[in-house]
Amino acid sequence: MKLLLETPALYRVKRGQTLSDIARVFRIPPRLLAAYNHLSSPPEEGSVLEIPSVNGNLYLVRGGESMTLLCGSRENFIKKNMTKYLYPGQLVIL
Repeated sequence: MKLLLETPALYRVKRGQTLSDIARVFRIPPRLLAAYNHLSSPPEEGSVLEIPSVNGNLYLVRGGESMTLLCGSRENFIKKNMTKYLYPGQLVIL
């Protein structure tokens, strides 16, 4: 039997936590967490963030890869990753 855990929908930011720290815990790209919560600055202690449910695998982009190669189309890449940029070393959702 495989145990499946659901990602909580809400998360309260603790003292000293960064967006990257929180994103790493939930295995999502920091930029996706920021975009989903409409953040333009680091989250403050006590702030409540919505954690998006992610359908797909987290992947580290390598040189020469394209949005179409990774997600089937540019539009699908943008929708899943909430960005129109792609660069080597970037964490994306496939």
